[in-house]
Amino acid sequence: MKFLILRIIVLLCFVNSFSQNTNLSNGTVFDGEPYVAINPNDTNNIVVAWMGWVNLANQFQIKIKTSFDAGNTWSNTALIPHVVSSYSSADPAIAFNNAGEIFISYIDFTGTAPPVTGGIYLVKSTDGGLSWGNPVNVVDTTFDGTKWPIDRPWIAIDRSNGSIQGTIYVTSMNLNRTNAPFNPYVSISTDNGTTFSTSYLDAPGWLAGSANNLPMPSPAVSSNGIFYANYPSFVISQSLFAQLLLVSSSDAGATFSHQAITNIVNPVPLTNFPDAKKAGLLLSNPANSNHLAVVGLRTTNGDLDVFITESFNAGATWSAPTRVNDDPIANNRMQDLVWGDFDNDGDLIITWRDRRNGSDGTYAADSEIYAAYRPNNSTQFEPNFRLSSLLIPYDPILTSSGNDFMSVQLENDVVNAVWGDPRHGDLNIWFQKTDTQGNVLSLQEISSDQSTEIKVFPNPASSLLNIQSKEIHEVTLVDMQGKEIFKTSNNLNISEVQISTDGFSNGIYILQVKTLHSKLYKKVVIQN
Repeated sequence: MKFLILRIIVLLCFVNSFSQNTNLSNGTVFDGEPYVAINPNDTNNIVVAWMGWVNLANQFQIKIKTSFDAGNTWSNTALIPHVVSSYSSADPAIAFNNAGEIFISYIDFTGTAPPVTGGIYLVKSTDGGLSWGNPVNVVDTTFDGTKWPIDRPWIAIDRSNGSIQGTIYVTSMNLNRTNAPFNPYVSISTDNGTTFSTSYLDAPGWLAGSANNLPMPSPAVSSNGIFYANYPSFVISQSLFAQLLLVSSSDAGATFSHQAITNIVNPVPLTNFPDAKKAGLLLSNPANSNHLAVVGLRTTNGDLDVFITESFNAGATWSAPTRVNDDPIANNRMQDLVWGDFDNDGDLIITWRDRRNGSDGTYAADSEIYAAYRPNNSTQFEPNFRLSSLLIPYDPILTSSGNDFMSVQLENDVVNAVWGDPRHGDLNIWFQKTDTQGNVLSLQEISSDQSTEIKVFPNPASSLLNIQSKEIHEVTLVDMQGKEIFKTSNNLNISEVQISTDGFSNGIYILQVKTLHSKLYKKVVIQN
């Protein structure tokens, strides 16, 4: 995420032609933080994970779908159980090892109200993602006092042929934003995810510091087995300017080396874009172990644009940043939600949320998902192309945390992208498979996991909200602070409930409808 303001646990409680994107989640409230990965031993095996709304008690859980035919059909949704029943989950990331085993790192915890308990956990699948083992603790909130180093876990696995291949790296940052100095962390397993040890990624002379309370590291492992991660730093005694630092290790974290990514010293402040999802990404080229790339956002031309800077000597020197999005320069349109991937041949894909066809320069403009492709050994990106199948109307839910990243993987010149967007009024996860020119290769719709036996109208509602379903037993309406606003008596046996919304504040609410056999949820907007 740009950062994970884990208030979402209480705050939410709760492309190129026709309509061709596949809705993976089909949720009726909120699905966010999608991640996609492809099996290196079977490119037909694709796994997607996201954080999805489940119920009022266990607000979010990690949901997973897997495909064995390159994304044409998908399994039923698997749920990762909570370590503690009252916990809530967030921020999944996926990586395969050389054996084709799949690992997912994620957060499972109580929320941000002290005392915070829980941690980062890891689950493994040996059957392509259909079933998952018991969660393993990577690091918990008790490590490093009350800094709670469990926020935004990313995972990278050494898939080289070296002596430490299979080493698992999970990076994170502090969840406590008030306990300076702030640190990036790495948790390392050399026994295939059975146990982990955790340490700082920064060090004296290379500290993240106290000015930036979001020192999120982005990890990558090169094809020759070197671990890399970058993280932001602003410490006057180290540099007069804010920096992006690079840390590396060739011995599975026994020792670390540090250097500055010099061309990103003194980045242009992004304070004029408070809602934008601004986090960047470090990439390593599998076809060239010395080739690293940093993808991120800059305001060089006044707008928030996507830029890339690269090193071809393992981080010793870096190229000048190059603009990736090819809409007119300084056209008062912002971009965000950056991701990217190298394939095994060294081809590069970069994706982002684009507002070139929106109405203005604000975050709230309508948007699309765009991509840019660059073949290996080329110095130029080919023309940008659209992944999303339509211009997506803005929804206020996009200002919430939990939708701060998209994900993409490039495999055999096929782009496999996932993102969250609210085109139907709910934040759902969408999958698109195209070639590197944007031609759609996968059109199949994925069936819904959520019962549709509930009708809520009008939505947005003013004055009166109608709920219809078979055998309604109880209806509950919760506001964005988690406060119960309306609740019927238990054990009703009716087919319709009407709620007067007079006196309710305008905003987003979550409706829970209990029927004889299930609980159904719906996001409701009230505009009196």
